[in-house]
Amino acid sequence: MGRGVILAAFGRALAQATDRRFLRVLLLGVGLTLALLFAVYGAFLWLLDWLLPETITLPGGREIAWVDDLLSFGSIILMLVLSVFLMVPVASAFTGLFLEDVAAAVEGRYYPHLPPVPRLPWSDALRDSIGFFGLLVAVNLVALALYFVVGPFAPLLFWAVNGFLLGREYFQLVAMRRLGRQGAIAARKRHRGRIWLAGTLMAAPLSIPLVNLVIPILGAATFTHLFHAWERSGQGERP
Repeated sequence: MGRGVILAAFGRALAQATDRRFLRVLLLGVGLTLALLFAVYGAFLWLLDWLLPETITLPGGREIAWVDDLLSFGSIILMLVLSVFLMVPVASAFTGLFLEDVAAAVEGRYYPHLPPVPRLPWSDALRDSIGFFGLLVAVNLVALALYFVVGPFAPLLFWAVNGFLLGREYFQLVAMRRLGRQGAIAARKRHRGRIWLAGTLMAAPLSIPLVNLVIPILGAATFTHLFHAWERSGQGERP
């Protein structure tokens, strides 16, 4: 039941990808994500070039000059792997930047009967985003040791931990638009189990290179649908 609602919400979010208003935010989000990943990649290559000698001398005096190029090529693969971990904080950071526009686009198409709401103050969105981001980084640093302990179950732990954190962040920021801060906290507590499940289903594709580029924006749209569905079914129609 819960998964069906979540998948239906994601399907609606995906169906809106061609909407001009939504597509603008989606392309902007993907562009900024790529810019961030390329910036990290460029910094990594610079560090690699600075650390490695131009040639390596093997026993016997033979010199190899292509090691630098070989490792630079291998760093592309490494950056794809690192993007699995980088996209989680990126998804967290993007909520404050894009969630308001995404939620407004979703409500404009699917919930036109709802009255408009004032845009969240930038300071409030920024404060919450920084707070969530710091919590996400701190929890992942603690969980890092556990990833080695659980071995092959590390991806499941990674998805569960970050699913809980991302779901909490996305849902609360969506709910704040309609319910205010205290109302959003109360709604988050009412739906905590379903929010965790939805966040985990969002965290899993963040682990897939290239696919993860569109997930932060689609996730914001999905949680907008979920907020309205859960609040309407559990608490009656909301303003």
